[in-house]
Amino acid sequence: MRALGYTKAHLIDQFNIQEIEIEKPQIKETDLLVQIKAISVNPVDTKIRQRKSSDDSTPIILGWDASGIILEVGADVVDFKIGDEVYYAGELNRAGSNAELQAVDQRLVAKKPKNISFTQAAAMPLTSVTAWEALIENKSLELHSRPTILIIGGAGGVGSMAIQILKAKSNAIVIATASRVDTINWCKELGADFVINHTNDLKTELEKINIKEVDAVFSTTHTSDYLPKLNEIIRPFGNFILIDDPQDLNISHFKQKSIKTTWEFMFSKSLFNYHPEEQGRVLSEIALLVESGKIKSTLKQTLEGLTTANLKKAHETLESSKSFGKIVLNVN
Repeated sequence: MRALGYTKAHLIDQFNIQEIEIEKPQIKETDLLVQIKAISVNPVDTKIRQRKSSDDSTPIILGWDASGIILEVGADVVDFKIGDEVYYAGELNRAGSNAELQAVDQRLVAKKPKNISFTQAAAMPLTSVTAWEALIENKSLELHSRPTILIIGGAGGVGSMAIQILKAKSNAIVIATASRVDTINWCKELGADFVINHTNDLKTELEKINIKEVDAVFSTTHTSDYLPKLNEIIRPFGNFILIDDPQDLNISHFKQKSIKTTWEFMFSKSLFNYHPEEQGRVLSEIALLVESGKIKSTLKQTLEGLTTANLKKAHETLESSKSFGKIVLNVN
């Protein structure tokens, strides 16, 4: 089968992901073999491409968002059948979705929302699960009340889903950060109650909307730029949640306010086999929210064809930090 892979880690200006022919994946008893119809690209793809080389010359196939049709089911699969239309985010330690076919654990998979295309569906899994785990599954967030939650990077892939999930599943007042007209409008369109400019001092921006402190900050990008002053805007016993990788995570200044800190990594459940079935369940609930019109796909750009040129363009766009929403490649 056809796939896109590489063996040596590299930067974008040395882009060396190539079209390759590999054997059809062999499925395990609890696996599905999916004919991939569309994939989306996430920041994790670019980070792994920059940092990870193959240990034994086996090509590394990136990609952790896909939608498609089930071609085969393992002997122990009970919830899916051949022909089902599905969507999912895969595992870090298995071949990814930048291919025509992929073997994936059924526990990570859900049936695709019926009212959207494969292209729209492929934009959603990884970011939906990330936002859900960070916010809805976070037991320290008092979502039953009316918390005020600031999302840093509201127009990004995860931020775009976080806005919608919070509005659909809680009474939260959602404040998103954005700085350009198009990204500000995007956040408002997704349901943000307020949008503030992250290029300015966040405390000053919050004061403009008569908010002194927030109950929680969900930081999806450039955390190191904001971290030193976040204690000024998070209330005592509030929450700080992050998903990116700051070089230094010094939170000693959080101690006086007893600010609770959570580092969300959506691959943890599959890496450690810690209730991975919860991710399939989350995607099933997201599908229902999509079908009921409470959440929409965050697709913003579509590229036709699983080609090295299209994949490079997607990686370049992500690394420019100027994209918003999600970029999807149609495979078939």
